[in-house]
Amino acid sequence: MSSENFPTFLGSKRLIKKQEFVRVIVQCLYSLGYGKSASCLESESGISHKSVDFELMESQILSGDWDDCIQTLNTFKDLTDDTRALALFLIFKQCILEYLNRGDDSLALTVLQKEVSALRVGREKVHNLANCILYMKEVELGKPEDNTVCELRKKLLQELKKLLPPPYVLPERRLEHLVETAILAQIDSCMYHNSSDAVSLFVDHVCGRDRIPTDTVQILTEHKNEVWFVQFSNNGEYLASSSSDCTAIIWKVLENGKLALKHTLQSHQNPVSFVAWSPDDTMLLTCGNVEVLKLWDVETGTLKHTFGNLGFIVSSCAWFPDSKELVCGSSDPEKGIYMWDCNGNEIKAWRGTRMPKVMDLAVTPDGENLISIFSEKEIHILNVRTNAERVISEGHSITSLSISGDGKFFIVNLNSQEIHLWDVAGKWEKPMKYTGHKQNKYVIRSCFGGLNSSFIASGSENSQVFIWSRRNSWPLEVLSGHSMTVNCVSWNPTRPQMLASASDDNTVRIWGPRSNLHNNVKPH
Repeated sequence: MSSENFPTFLGSKRLIKKQEFVRVIVQCLYSLGYGKSASCLESESGISHKSVDFELMESQILSGDWDDCIQTLNTFKDLTDDTRALALFLIFKQCILEYLNRGDDSLALTVLQKEVSALRVGREKVHNLANCILYMKEVELGKPEDNTVCELRKKLLQELKKLLPPPYVLPERRLEHLVETAILAQIDSCMYHNSSDAVSLFVDHVCGRDRIPTDTVQILTEHKNEVWFVQFSNNGEYLASSSSDCTAIIWKVLENGKLALKHTLQSHQNPVSFVAWSPDDTMLLTCGNVEVLKLWDVETGTLKHTFGNLGFIVSSCAWFPDSKELVCGSSDPEKGIYMWDCNGNEIKAWRGTRMPKVMDLAVTPDGENLISIFSEKEIHILNVRTNAERVISEGHSITSLSISGDGKFFIVNLNSQEIHLWDVAGKWEKPMKYTGHKQNKYVIRSCFGGLNSSFIASGSENSQVFIWSRRNSWPLEVLSGHSMTVNCVSWNPTRPQMLASASDDNTVRIWGPRSNLHNNVKPH
């Protein structure tokens, strides 16, 4: 008697049916090219990776025994009406084509009129098949070669394998899918996962805190006053910092993970509150506090252009993905948002008497959406292509905005000591919330970071850096080292274990995993 009638359960929880387990192993062996081993296992276990019903139908199709094939299919239980109808249609289609090729036109038409037309597969499929029959009759195709017929029948079998559900047919590479799902579940439950290295099957996966930046590995002291902003370049090879000393600095990330000063950018008359890298990392925008916007050449450190004038107060700026267009917002009511090319030519503007002041803005990496913070508490998401707009109202003042690397999510810092995570597509009714840091009166900026933007980091008014796993609202790590408010953080997009923070203590700290920590970290 078949072993299928005596299911044996495996595993400590007795959740795995032995017959199904062996069956997916046999399928896996065949897909990996170990045909002899697969056949041996089938013989020894008495379990085939194909169901008995499908094996019978397979032999009937390969031999062209269409009546018995259809009769076998009709014995399949638990098929939906749509699946059964589509499977019958595929079989009848092959049957009709073979009848036509051997000259049985009347038999082919009978099957079309009596069998196919009765199936609920949609008129278009039936009409297309009828047109195919007329075409074949017109061109009068000769008798096909035997190997051609055989290949067409094999193709039919492949289509049926994709269509028919378990247990008649196993989904392709089922064991690989199950193992991959188990690995992903372990990765998802690993709070510190921050590496693209392959995960071993030999042990359960778990990462330690040495996978994320938790210790100061370098202190940058070249700024002469409070450091307000830091941002790594998109390729992770540079860091830009800006300060109330009216300068911005471009740092080079060396191969050993250390940072070295590349250029000091001096032209602003006021503190530099914001910087933005062009997507190709060849240019850098610097935003003066209550001042103009300046464009710099990264390689040479030379000033390329100054945007706006002293009457236009820039609050924030962002790039479009082509590195040819940029957008900036003004904290002056009615001045609105301007889009310029790199030469300062105005491309588009959103302004007017009803235009509120713009606190912050960002562009998604695909250039589709412009996200702006209006009048402190409103988030406006504008689809630049369709002009469709969505508004999210927050209950407290928003101080900053940051977009995830894949452009699907964004976070905002609120002065209520919360960070809110929203989806750009607008599917969420409520945000995910992160708490623990201190923010009441200053502009504090946060960022996504780590592998697949799995973490969120933020500065804090209590001189610490906070790191959260995106899945948990309470901090995963709290980093100490700065002596005054931490204004901004930036996670290196290509080095997931490198984080930078900017503070009112006039320094930029570079954070790395504990394994990279030198015995004595000295200011540079």
